[in-house]
Amino acid sequence: MILKAIVHEAEEGGFWAEVPSLPGCFTQGETLEELESNVHEAIEGWLLAAEPEITLLSEGKILEVAV
Repeated sequence: MILKAIVHEAEEGGFWAEVPSLPGCFTQGETLEELESNVHEAIEGWLLAAEPEITLLSEGKILEVAV
């Protein structure tokens, strides 16, 4: 899975990033290297915590796919 993160320079120094495709997924870091590591961690945490509510409209089946 490839996701894009938007990197911003923080006013107080360092950087922060947002992942637009994952609402509420933000992180920060003092350096770009730290930020990149934190982005990976934030995405992983977001995906693990996300439990979408699924409502089936008919007698369908749910297929889980690992990415």
